[in-house]
Amino acid sequence: MANGIFITFEGGEGAGKSTQIDRLARKLGAKKYDVVVTREPGGSPGAEAVRHVLLSGAAESFGPEMEALLFAAARSDHVEQLIKPAIARGAIVLCDRFMDSSRVYQGVTGGLDADFMAILERIAVNGAVPDLTLILDIDPAEGLARAASRRAKDDIPDRFEKETLAIHQRRREAFLAIAEAEPERCVVIDAGEPSDVVENAITAAVFSMLERRMAAQPNRTASA
Repeated sequence: MANGIFITFEGGEGAGKSTQIDRLARKLGAKKYDVVVTREPGGSPGAEAVRHVLLSGAAESFGPEMEALLFAAARSDHVEQLIKPAIARGAIVLCDRFMDSSRVYQGVTGGLDADFMAILERIAVNGAVPDLTLILDIDPAEGLARAASRRAKDDIPDRFEKETLAIHQRRREAFLAIAEAEPERCVVIDAGEPSDVVENAITAAVFSMLERRMAAQPNRTASA
């Protein structure tokens, strides 16, 4: 592929994004695709430096505006240093969270102005809009229980896991609203199903998109 593909994974806490990204990366690698796995906040040196500040809650006392600005700064570095170069060389980039998480976490449940969030997104993303976004949908109570079960005994919930069930429910609804508003980009996956069933649904969505992409480039052959 002359240009790579940018795939993001979104959803609430405990939806299994990391597990499913790992499984998809192995499948794509077996087909000889150049695969880059990354995450947000983080993914580049500058963004990783901001990650602990955000997830530890150190910025929480400064309000959602400050958190949104920090996420945007981290995302900008991530986009310019890792995502765009990988796409330019033809890689498939798999990213655990991206712009939709900011729309939901800082925009909807953070109560920030939509115009403010749109400006931040435009600057941070700088044209790197995902080709496909997989929204792993799960009941928040189940997701939080999963997140708790995977933590080490002495670990504490991160900045976002510790919030109320009602807030997590609002986030679920907000992700589903994004999917409804942008069906050409978003696919909702039932993450409450067994992990193998979830994996198969993701595989079908991704390889269907790859087939469409290859069909649109008749002079090129797949890496498979």
